[in-house]
Amino acid sequence: MKTIKEFAAVQWAAIVDRQTRAWATKPFETQQRTLEHLTTTASATAFGRDHRFADVRSHQDLIQAVPVRDYEALRPYIDRVVAGESDILWPGRPTYFAKTSGTTSGAKYIPLTKESVPYHISSARNALFAHMHATGQSRMVNGNMIFLQGSPVLEDKNGIPTGRLSGITAHFVPSYLQKNRKPTWDTNCIEDWEDKVEAIVRETVNAPMSIISGIPPWVQMYFERLLEVSGKSSIGDVFPTLDLFVTGGVAFEPYRARFEELFGRKVPIVQTYPASEGFIAYQDRPDSQDLLLLLNNGIYYEFIPSDRFFDENPPRLSLAEVQTGVNYALIMHTNAGLWGYSIGDTVEFVSTAPFRIRVTGRIKHFISAFGEHVIGSEVEHALEQAVAAHGGKVREFTVAPQVNPREGGLPYHEWFVAFDEAPADLEDFTATVDRALQAKNVYYQDLISGGILRHCVLRALPSDAFITYMKSVGKLGGQNKVPRLMNDRSVADKLVASSQ
Repeated sequence: MKTIKEFAAVQWAAIVDRQTRAWATKPFETQQRTLEHLTTTASATAFGRDHRFADVRSHQDLIQAVPVRDYEALRPYIDRVVAGESDILWPGRPTYFAKTSGTTSGAKYIPLTKESVPYHISSARNALFAHMHATGQSRMVNGNMIFLQGSPVLEDKNGIPTGRLSGITAHFVPSYLQKNRKPTWDTNCIEDWEDKVEAIVRETVNAPMSIISGIPPWVQMYFERLLEVSGKSSIGDVFPTLDLFVTGGVAFEPYRARFEELFGRKVPIVQTYPASEGFIAYQDRPDSQDLLLLLNNGIYYEFIPSDRFFDENPPRLSLAEVQTGVNYALIMHTNAGLWGYSIGDTVEFVSTAPFRIRVTGRIKHFISAFGEHVIGSEVEHALEQAVAAHGGKVREFTVAPQVNPREGGLPYHEWFVAFDEAPADLEDFTATVDRALQAKNVYYQDLISGGILRHCVLRALPSDAFITYMKSVGKLGGQNKVPRLMNDRSVADKLVASSQ
């Protein structure tokens, strides 16, 4: 017998499914309407006037009017918004700033507007509804839910509340879910991640959790502490009513084997693709890990073939021009006022009816020190193949080039892998990683066979090596992520130093 809450959720899930099918079956019309709405609404802003939005009617018009920019290039406009000016990138002023970690720019302030915020909330909700509708399972809405997130305490930036996106969205939990929400508000406000995990464990160890959500490495840390405190052998034993794990932020596959072990039983998993700049996609089918690209979320998309991204005038493709199996840099125009914005991610289409994607990595997180252009999805695949062949439990990893080895000889790719359980034969494991990467990337294979590179070198690290590193750079927990690939040794050298 379904509860009233379950019955309502099932009805809403059916409505969301009909709405989704309506726009997904008309993708180009949906994107054209989005483009027209965005440019019309922002035509009187400073950016809109500077870029002749009044004349933009088509994708080609947009290409002529708006260049592709990253945060640094768009910063002159964003700085005016942060300073308190109105009508700069979007009418009025933002409702919030999502504060994220920058590189050359220090902190980045991503505007969230009254038009964009609802899409962040509804997309997270719709991912759950899609799972409910596809599986017929709705019991989860009756139990407790937890999202391991940043603190909801917001600072003031010239009159605009500012914080982590996950902390901002914590303010929008529907009232009917408030009594099911874990942890408590006070615990969620704890800034120190290790202290926060301890408090969350105390609050939830005896609570019947139904839905758990968060970035895999930090959820893993929470789960392992739960098992230590509870004395139980699996999360399935700690939470017998756990019905769903929702994840995003990084690719889940490298963590899958460890999570399956931690769960101790089959727990459905929904993968999502949220970002401060917009909620981009989510897994809408339980039998596939592919993500449905959200075309009606106040975002107009463009795509640049990743191997052309750094050209002087790279091709900018609309949704109608993309092909499956090609790696693209993702460009966004949003109802938060981000125009021609390079989010830094790369995606690959696996379907065009409807449009479904896989996130393949970061446009600046790759190794091409020798022309190989190895990307994130390729190293993740290689590691998965090695684990499948030789066992071992990987907690975290990253890869960097070693251009001038101290020991002499040819340069190589250096893998840093933190194992919860090392494989029995690390040498065979490493050889499989190298063969799998050669099979995935012909340029890497050519460099190996041509005697330009030696086979990869894998450094086995303690299980807590990346936690130690992230703590040393002030990025432990929350939504922070370890880059899988770097074209320099900025992460690798710090990782080595923090592990010694």
